[in-house]
Amino acid sequence: MQRYPRDFRGHGATPPDAAWPNGARIAISLVLNYEEGGENNILHGDGQSEAFLSDIAGAAPWPGMRHWNMESIYDYGARAGFWRLHRLFTGLKVPVTIYGVSTALARNPEQVAAMKAAGWEIASHGLKWIDHRDMDPAEEARQIAESIRLHTEVVGEPPLGWYTGRCSVNTVDLTAATGAFEWISDTYDDDLPYWREVGDRDQLIIPYTLEANDMRFATAPGYIEGEQFFTYLRDSFDTLYAEGEAGRPKMFSIGLHNRLIGRPGKVAGLKRFLDYARAHDGVWFARRIEIARHWAAHHPHQRIERPSAMSRERFVARFGGVFEHSPWIADRAFDLELGPAHDSAVGLHNALARIFRSASPEERLGVLKAHPDLAGKLAAARRLTPESTAEQASAALDALTDAERETFQSLNARYVEKHGFPFIIAVRDNTKASILHAFHTRLNNDTATELATAAAQVERIAELRLKDLLP
Repeated sequence: MQRYPRDFRGHGATPPDAAWPNGARIAISLVLNYEEGGENNILHGDGQSEAFLSDIAGAAPWPGMRHWNMESIYDYGARAGFWRLHRLFTGLKVPVTIYGVSTALARNPEQVAAMKAAGWEIASHGLKWIDHRDMDPAEEARQIAESIRLHTEVVGEPPLGWYTGRCSVNTVDLTAATGAFEWISDTYDDDLPYWREVGDRDQLIIPYTLEANDMRFATAPGYIEGEQFFTYLRDSFDTLYAEGEAGRPKMFSIGLHNRLIGRPGKVAGLKRFLDYARAHDGVWFARRIEIARHWAAHHPHQRIERPSAMSRERFVARFGGVFEHSPWIADRAFDLELGPAHDSAVGLHNALARIFRSASPEERLGVLKAHPDLAGKLAAARRLTPESTAEQASAALDALTDAERETFQSLNARYVEKHGFPFIIAVRDNTKASILHAFHTRLNNDTATELATAAAQVERIAELRLKDLLP
């Protein structure tokens, strides 16, 4: 059994209506990362200095040494950048979510007091601003628990949201497993929140951003001046706002850092954007906790029995009848690389159809022959499968006059005599009249053409049956 964990389907082609408060067309989440004092530093027990997200071009870690210039740049974020941003946000009365590294918060009590006084949400950004990529899961779980403990001690209440940033493949599941968070943001895979099932927990995920993010001032390709940042934010806003006006409201996350956007020449671009967005109607500036609670109230998670998580026995029992009297198709499909993409009718249909298409000619012919005649003897004797019974009834083939029944039986006999398998058509796509018309038309086709036509109809019937069983 192969199972593929990545979810390429997400909300699909028709995402849910976010139904933001007061009919807002867009929800904007301003996120300020507070990392100053939590970065790599031998003063913090690390083996090297920090090298990530600063204005030092080509910075590299200094093993076993303090990097005075790097420290000074981080210090600017706490000493000057934070307060410039604090004045901006409180002056405009826009809410903010802090991603606070717990050890950084512990080293910056005046800034924490200012965050609390402003009513900002303070979420956890991990214990330290370090890379979790190679961290042992047990150690990562320990650090997550310690981050929660220290955050609660410093802030006075536990964090309700989490974002690691430099996370491992285990981070989302480990943080969800704590049961402590109303939202987690260590993904970048959508414009709307969504639910992730982690064991028995339904965890809300609020995706974050690495592109509408001032980190691009310190990475390549990136922003050189505040005007470029404003332009990108404005263009993103305009696109999402238009989608909201069209009835598909989305969320817009904006990532910020004290030591980057807090610089005078950069913050001007941010201020320009905030003025631009605030000049529009239907814009909801919200903390992430407010977005999380809105989503949980309006779009609570509903678990389904997922094909990719079934046992073989359950899978075959559930889907073995999708292709008429051919459970071997479901049995073989179970061994494909199934995943979240196959937990929908369209996705699972593709997997089952692959088995049908790759089967031997004899096996494919067997599937065609397993289908009953339309309005034939099996229908009269009430010996059809429940699926076939319902399908034939949908076109009133269970309520024919004697003359109509005789016509169908005559056409069935002529078709089988010519082609060697029953006439197959997706009855639910048709009416009694269109079925009779197709009968007469297809009787004139050669057998090779009818084999292809019948196979396509078999796949269509399977698709319709799956749509009765799955989203």
